[in-house]
Amino acid sequence: MISGSSGGLDGGGTEFTAEALEPVLREACATVELDSRGAELLRLGSNAVYRLTSLPVIVRIARDQSVLAEMERAVSVARWLETQDFPAMRVPASVTQPIVVGDFVVTFWESVQDTEEYATVGELADLLRRLHWLEEPESLGLPYFDPLAKVAASLEGLDGISAEDRTFLEERAVSLGKDYDRLDFVLPFGMIHGDASIGNILRHRDGHAVLIDLDGFALAPREWDLVQTAMFYERYGWHTKAEYAEFVHRYGFDLMNWPGYEALADLRELMMVAWLGHQVTSSDRAADEFARRVRSLRTGEGRDEWGPF
Repeated sequence: MISGSSGGLDGGGTEFTAEALEPVLREACATVELDSRGAELLRLGSNAVYRLTSLPVIVRIARDQSVLAEMERAVSVARWLETQDFPAMRVPASVTQPIVVGDFVVTFWESVQDTEEYATVGELADLLRRLHWLEEPESLGLPYFDPLAKVAASLEGLDGISAEDRTFLEERAVSLGKDYDRLDFVLPFGMIHGDASIGNILRHRDGHAVLIDLDGFALAPREWDLVQTAMFYERYGWHTKAEYAEFVHRYGFDLMNWPGYEALADLRELMMVAWLGHQVTSSDRAADEFARRVRSLRTGEGRDEWGPF
């Protein structure tokens, strides 16, 4: 990790807007001798994501330094996966990173495509099967995935929702935590992607599929990497029956036949809803979707009306 040269930028006092982040982008790129002129803002959410015009490089700016260790690990994971010839996002070999500018954490990634195109759930299954066969080196320092701690931390910061909704979600977390503790996992314990869904597998410009967003890598039951695809099909209808059948065929295991599927899906679903709860104050669309999802959790109905977010 290296710091930017200027002490004048303070992420804690800088708004997370396109205008406010321009000097952060300029300083981070200058620090590693990249040209930020004409950079295109692709996404502004949990992170700001830019594509440089001077080189096929993606710049990712995280909101605060709490993710520094996570991003250091993501860079290490990317470099290790490259040594294994595994299809995933790469980091530029010449760039020492992450960069800290003020209170922001900046990372640099090789751009895999010129226009956004997702790969297929069948290809996701192929990559997960291959990933789950790899034996990670201890030097990566992967953490143990603790979903209960993750949910608790996410609920703690939910200030933009009603007290009634927050209490409901907290009580649901306690109940689901007890269910989770009773689960009997059947797949081997080991390295997972941590957020394995269709949204994190892109079509490389040369045609092959690659995994992106590597900061969730952890050690856990492999069932965690299968649950989102199953839920997206079975609960929300975001995947077709044929797509899910292809996923099962190519990975070699149907999570929905495992007795713990419902409990695992309920907990993963709560993590999705809690994440959305953090967006309600900045997006009317997120607020509407959050209300729809909480109502669905309360009644047990209407999951087929959820929209991808």
